[in-house]
This record gives sequence, structure tokens and C-alpha cells, in this order.
Amino acid sequence: MEKEKKVVTLAYGCQMSERDAETLKQITRQEGYTSSDDLASADLVIINTCCVRESAENKILGKIGELKRLKEKNPNLKIAISGCMVQQPGALEKLQKRAPHIDIWTGTHNLHEFSALLHKAEQGEKAAEVWKEPQKTLESTPLAEKGKLQANVNIMYGCNNFCSYCIVPHVRGRERSRKPEEIIQEIKDLVASGCREVTLLGQNVNSYGKEFSPPYDFADLLQEVDQIPGLLRVRFITSHPKDLSDKLISVVASGEKLCEHFHLPIQSGSNFILERMNRKYTREYYLSRISKIRELLPQASLTTDIIVGFPGESETDFEQTLEIMNLIQYSHAFTFMYSKRSGTLAADMEDQIPLDIKKRRLQRLMSVQNAQSLEWRQRMIGKTYEILVEGPSKTNPERFTGRTRGNELVVFKGNSNIIGSLVNIQIIEASTWTLVGEIVNPEM
Repeated sequence: MEKEKKVVTLAYGCQMSERDAETLKQITRQEGYTSSDDLASADLVIINTCCVRESAENKILGKIGELKRLKEKNPNLKIAISGCMVQQPGALEKLQKRAPHIDIWTGTHNLHEFSALLHKAEQGEKAAEVWKEPQKTLESTPLAEKGKLQANVNIMYGCNNFCSYCIVPHVRGRERSRKPEEIIQEIKDLVASGCREVTLLGQNVNSYGKEFSPPYDFADLLQEVDQIPGLLRVRFITSHPKDLSDKLISVVASGEKLCEHFHLPIQSGSNFILERMNRKYTREYYLSRISKIRELLPQASLTTDIIVGFPGESETDFEQTLEIMNLIQYSHAFTFMYSKRSGTLAADMEDQIPLDIKKRRLQRLMSVQNAQSLEWRQRMIGKTYEILVEGPSKTNPERFTGRTRGNELVVFKGNSNIIGSLVNIQIIEASTWTLVGEIVNPEM
């Protein structure tokens, strides 16, 4: 009897990376592998990589080193490295020299070729293929995994923005939008398999469909997705401020299933720094987008990304970022120190900020945001929110978790019968990151 083959899939970075890892997992399933979390008993380990920040790369390189020791114990183990880190110009040869124990290397543009690379590795050969450019038609990779309560659905690939600090356009290629009918059918199939919430993914979902004729944009897609029977919630990420239209905000405001949560990265509150970042908007324009959201959706949750210590950032520039935070009052912010990315314009800019200053600014920024996040959640105490029940808490199986439409995590007492259902929860406690609540109609 043939031994069951097990695959462990690890993903680093953004939701797009996680979605690519899911694609690779499904390809291996078609090749007879069963998904596992146990590295010690794995026959195949896949790491889908990220290169947006230096810290992510360091974690990945550390994990690759760990796997070398694992392979010494199990010479039959196959290891595959995929994703953005491999896709960087000139990266493959350097990585192969550094990690000769890796069997498979593949980039972001040719994931659908993974089966062929796996077959080659299973025959004892090294397999490496990284396309410099994506093919003209979209990747014919497996769709989102069915049978799950929540699913990430790619609506487009690539990015055209070329922010001066960002490597993404260099490793993901230019923007390519999937046909709306293909997206709608994928979501309908997911709902038929038990999915109740989808997150629509793109590096910049707001620019979806710009190449279509006749015109059809992201707001049009959201309106169609909102009408799919059986679907309870729709989220999307990531939005670029310069492409956030009044039409899109209005569609979210009028939608039944479209969640009132906008993740709108500002990156800096200084116009000087925004221009150096090539963000293509000003702080005044960004604030006008926030005002429009607040006008139509006063209950909306706003989250953001912020970079401190960008080349040339003065104390005045940094103070302008803090000022923006105090004006907007985000429910959460992902905050980062700037780190050089080879191949980007910012890496060669003068006036690089010393590490100690970047650390100090980051700590101050996090302190401000933590206080604002706590205040935001404390204002929710005593109010009732609709929660989609996701399942038992990871830290306490006697408790259950779910999220508000604004994407705030709530912990509460419940039972397995309500998983996948919408319930009303009254908030009774709040911390910086989590809310505690009680079911309003406990007879469920």
C-alpha cells in the first residue's frame, strides 16, 4: 500500500501571498498530497515568500536554514520556495547558492507550472523556473478552496503604481483584471460549498477593470457580488486612496452584504514625503476621501498602513503623520519602519534616516495608535453588533470568535451550532485588540 504523502505549506506576507500558498496547496492535492501542519512528518514543504520588508526576508531565510537540518534527518523530503522573494531580479542565483538543499524554485508568474516542477523534483532533479514577465492571459491556477466558511478571491493581479519604496510591481507585474463573470461564478461555487464570506483581493482593487471595454469598474463588480444568494459578507483589500471614487463609497454604503470597513493606506501625513513616495495624492485629497466615507458611512471602520523613517523624513514630516492620525482616529494601523528594497528608487535616495531615529518614531507612532485603538473599542461597549461566527477561539475552545462588519474581533460564549451564522452581540469589555461580548438572543 502506497504511503500517504503529506505537504506543509507556509505563507509569509500579505493576503495575496496567502492566496498563492492556497493555490499551491491545491495543486499538490491534485498530485496526491494531503495537507499537514507537521513539518517532522512532511514529504513536501512549500514556503511562499514575501520581500516587501527586510524583516520578512530575514524570517524566511531563517526558516530555510531550519529546513536544511530537517532534510539532513529526512533526505527524501522535498522543499519548494516560491513567491515574491524568488521573483526579484537576480535573486534566484543568489538564493540557490545560499540554499543548495532546496529542490524547487518558482516565482509569482508561473505558479500554474508547479506540477511539472514537482514531478521533476520527485525524480531526484533540481527544478527552477522563474518567468520574468507574466503571460498575457491570467494564470490558469486552481480557484479558492471550497468548503470553508471564508475565502479569499483574486480579482486582479499586479500593480501599476510604482511607489518609490515598493518592490511589488517588479515581482507581481502590471495590473491584469479577471473577467467579472469568472469571479462571480467562482464565488457562487464557493457559496454552494458552504462559504459565507469572501474577501476580494488585489494589490489595488480600486483600479480593477480599467482595461475593460465597455467600462466596468470595481464598484460594478461589488454590486454584482452583493446580489449573490447565500453569501453573507463581502470584504475587499487593498484600496489605493488615489482611486477611491465617490461611486465606490456610495456602492458600499448602499450594499446589503458589503462590509463597512476601508483599509486605506496613507503611509505618511506629509505632502513632501508622499511626493517622494510617489503616492500620487496629497494629505488634503486623502482627508477628502475620509470625509466622503464619514458622510455616507459614519459607522465605518478605517484602518491604514504607515511607514516611518522614509528617506528625508524630518521631525516636522513625522509630526504631520501624527496629526493625521489624531484627525482620523483609525481603529487599527499597521506601522512599519522604512527598510531599503533593492531595485526601488527609495533605496538610492539620499538622507536615509538612522535606525535609532526610525525606532524612536515607530515607538511613538505605535503608542499613539494603541491609545486610539483602545478608545475606539471602548466606545463600542454597551452597543450591539452583527457578528459572523467563525468558530472556537484559538486560545480558549470554550469561547467562540467572530468579527463585526467593521472587522473588529469579538470573543463570546456560544456553541458549535451557530458557526457560520450571523448573531447579535452586545459588547461588554474592550481591550486594545479584542472585544468581549454576549449573545443578545442566547436561545440560538
